[in-house]
Amino acid sequence: MTQLAAALHNPPPEPPEVPPPPAVADMIALAQQGNTDARSQLLTQLQDVIYRFCLSLLRDPDTAKDATQETAVRFLQHLPKYKGQSQLRTWTLGIALNVCREHRRRRAVPSNHQLPDAATDEPSPASNISTAEQHARLHALLTDLPERQREAIILRYFEQLSIDQTAHAMDCAAGTVKATIWQALRNLKQRWSRPA
Repeated sequence: MTQLAAALHNPPPEPPEVPPPPAVADMIALAQQGNTDARSQLLTQLQDVIYRFCLSLLRDPDTAKDATQETAVRFLQHLPKYKGQSQLRTWTLGIALNVCREHRRRRAVPSNHQLPDAATDEPSPASNISTAEQHARLHALLTDLPERQREAIILRYFEQLSIDQTAHAMDCAAGTVKATIWQALRNLKQRWSRPA
């Protein structure tokens, strides 16, 4: 979460594109050929990322579980078509994003659930009350963003995808992602500077 707060002042540099390790590439190839063990291992590696992402967009644990399961089904259906033009995680989050959009269209989502903290920025038990209040306020501000801006922020800062990876997951141009993130950060800065 502190990474996002820092981005309000200085956007982070782009992470370098990293090709999958040979073992992962081999596992993907086996899974594409129908190997059930390889498919199971890939889904096991991705399930927490998918659930956390779905929960951050849908804000309801039960709906997020349903979306995670639907993403897994679609992942398996479309895996033979995966060409490796993006990282598997990015490609999978693109599927999850589409599933979440469909869930939001089907029904109104209650907004009384919190967004999860970024996996790498969990507060320590010694965190002070001020930090907890800042996190709660930032969660509230994120919830108030337009859907597209919230999606871009979550992919970029919570899932730590590059601009290109975020664009691939959102199925849009990198320039669109940059503009959307800029607008989201501007909105967050304006709202953050107002008294709580």
